[in-house]
Amino acid sequence: MTKALHGRWLDDIRARAEERLPSSVWRYVMATAGEGITDAANAEAWRSVRFTPRVLRDVREIDLGVSLHGDDYRLPFGVAPTSLQRAAYDDGELAMARATAATGVPHVVSSNAGHRFAEIGAAGGPWWLQAYLTATREDCLPMLEAGVAAGARAIVLTVDTPFPGAKHDVADDDFAEVDLSWHRINYAGLAPSTQRGAWAADLAPSDITWLGERTGLPVVVKGVLHPDDADACVDAGASAVWVSNHGGRQLDRAVATGEVLAHVAERVAGRVPVYVDGGVRGGADVMAGLALGADAVFLGRVPFLALAAGGEDLVRSVLTTVGAELEENVRLSGARSAAETRPIRRETGQNRP
Repeated sequence: MTKALHGRWLDDIRARAEERLPSSVWRYVMATAGEGITDAANAEAWRSVRFTPRVLRDVREIDLGVSLHGDDYRLPFGVAPTSLQRAAYDDGELAMARATAATGVPHVVSSNAGHRFAEIGAAGGPWWLQAYLTATREDCLPMLEAGVAAGARAIVLTVDTPFPGAKHDVADDDFAEVDLSWHRINYAGLAPSTQRGAWAADLAPSDITWLGERTGLPVVVKGVLHPDDADACVDAGASAVWVSNHGGRQLDRAVATGEVLAHVAERVAGRVPVYVDGGVRGGADVMAGLALGADAVFLGRVPFLALAAGGEDLVRSVLTTVGAELEENVRLSGARSAAETRPIRRETGQNRP
């Protein structure tokens, strides 16, 4: 049975991951846009959320399960898409798939994955495919169709990356000594534009509709920060809206996700689920996201670093730990479900777009 970690477990994992990862991969994973202002603000936004616990409630039994896109999960948090997982651990996304399935949380696979989608689908439980659209939309269809054939349950369209923003301390030639022959393997043999990662800079709401029609899957729109954009996504047929600023890796000084989550959730008003990521480090942050209106909260760097530091077993331990922290905090707050965390949130003056 997987045991929860104790103490300052994340500090230990970061240190071990830095030791084991090639320096170029470590710098890439930890890189931020600009001065890192948004990256720091993401974490601080969760810390600024305050709760007013309720008492005289029976919290012996709580239910944190969530149903998303037709699948039931034991816990309302999951693993966000990250690339270069095979540089962290030989089994890469396969290990991540097994760990998420074992702990009962959603798993989102990067379209830049280092393993074939069919292998990933066979390794674990339900999974979603993250995707960028190419300048010529049809160029990415073979990759999308491979994901559909492998059993992807939803498409997560990333909309905040018309092109990759500049990262401090990272250059293309840094990876010269790292074998990346497997990188973006699901694009192999496709048009050169997809192999180079030439993403569309002209995305529109109509692309959400097109993507749903061509894949037949629910479309989750990732990278939304403004309530008006959330509205446009829902109107175009999005099955969920994902509040994200790409982990502070695109536009520096963009608003922190925890600052705008409640406003996006209020605008969507239960029409579709709302997800969030950005600076989530543990169970207390997950509860803050749930209290601010998210239906599920996603961790990106933390599972990746666990994969690098200790492989599949450590990823399972980390997810188990986050779940245990979340369950403890929810019970101590007097809540018995994710929905019951929302009335205990105390407003702290987050920015309103």
